[in-house]
Amino acid sequence: MALKKEPMKGMKDILPQEMRIRDYVISVIKETYDEFGFHSIETPCVENIANLTSKQGGDNEKLIYKILKRGEKLNLADAAKEEDVVDSGLRYDLTVPLVRYYSKNAAQLPAPFKALQMGNVWRAEQPQFGRYRQLMQCDIDILGEASNLAEIELILATTTTLGRLGFRGFEIRINDRRLLKAMAAYSGFSEEEHDNVFITLDKMDKIGMEGVEAELLKNGYAEENVSKYLELYRGLEAAEDGVAYLAERLEGVMEPSVAENLQEIINSVSAIKESDFQMVFDATLVRGMSYYTGTIFEIAIPQFGGSCGGGGRYDKMVGKFTGNEVPACGFSIGFERIVLLLLENGFQVPGRQKRVAYLIEKGVEGQALCDVFAKAQKARKEGIQVLMVRMNKNKKFQKKQLMEDGYEEFEEFYKEALKN
Repeated sequence: MALKKEPMKGMKDILPQEMRIRDYVISVIKETYDEFGFHSIETPCVENIANLTSKQGGDNEKLIYKILKRGEKLNLADAAKEEDVVDSGLRYDLTVPLVRYYSKNAAQLPAPFKALQMGNVWRAEQPQFGRYRQLMQCDIDILGEASNLAEIELILATTTTLGRLGFRGFEIRINDRRLLKAMAAYSGFSEEEHDNVFITLDKMDKIGMEGVEAELLKNGYAEENVSKYLELYRGLEAAEDGVAYLAERLEGVMEPSVAENLQEIINSVSAIKESDFQMVFDATLVRGMSYYTGTIFEIAIPQFGGSCGGGGRYDKMVGKFTGNEVPACGFSIGFERIVLLLLENGFQVPGRQKRVAYLIEKGVEGQALCDVFAKAQKARKEGIQVLMVRMNKNKKFQKKQLMEDGYEEFEEFYKEALKN
């Protein structure tokens, strides 16, 4: 079988130019989140298959890279079902591993616990622009804080980070799963129908109101329910305050505290924000993960057609591991999409060291070469980044390549000159 030089579909090699930007973004993320009191943690890339298939990951559970049992445990001859040959898988996100981590280590962690986790995840999905099968995720989560202090902190930390990376004019769209359910219940949909109704609602930005109506009717929902449901959304278009409008329409169906909580988050963040962004109430925002129980939010950056991150509250997830519910809320930055936008915009890492390349002619060796090394070491101590390379025959092309790699100056060392 011939060897392949291309990476697997949906995965990519990262060249030095992109790697410099990725390292810079990681440094900004870590520094900013540290200021907000988040603790860096790390979890394994492999999780027990039972954790990954616990009906909490939405459609991502269909995309798991599953791992066969090893050694004597793997008995293909007698296998009757998947569980006989599979016992683990690569994580598809960082939330499930975090909750397992917290469930095991809570006694040794501060309360509330503010976690920062960065690492690769894997999803066997169809690759497309800005979407890969292996991708870096960056999550912050607060476990043990029941009030909306958690949401406000997460939004402020995330938007501060985006602002420091140079992003302006973006939106944080916010909604609440309890409000979504109240709207569906008010319209006459049964609780069992909610998730499928939300799947269609989530397409509103792509197919519009008429498309959502047509799909709901096609899926067999009662015309009366569909009409009443979309009447709420048509009313929202004319309302000055969407949250207040729905609170009034859903009186008796939704607890008043849901609307009050949303409004307080929006007002608080808007009053104290430092970055250039807007808080936007979006009653069509769904977020696909079934584990969300309350507030949900998403980052929308004008230069990118889709979401560049999101999160929400998942208060019941820890209880599935421990039996005791713990309030939890998290926000994930779309790391790969952020890096993609920076690359497309020609982003240059600020404050980088001066970079000098030493071109050393073939034949410079012995004491003469040691002297060049000594000069390079002295320059490095002074904060200069020095690359030492042998001089090519085509020196002009070599310099062109080094300039593309960010080297600003060159020093040339010739055998005859060093002899003198």
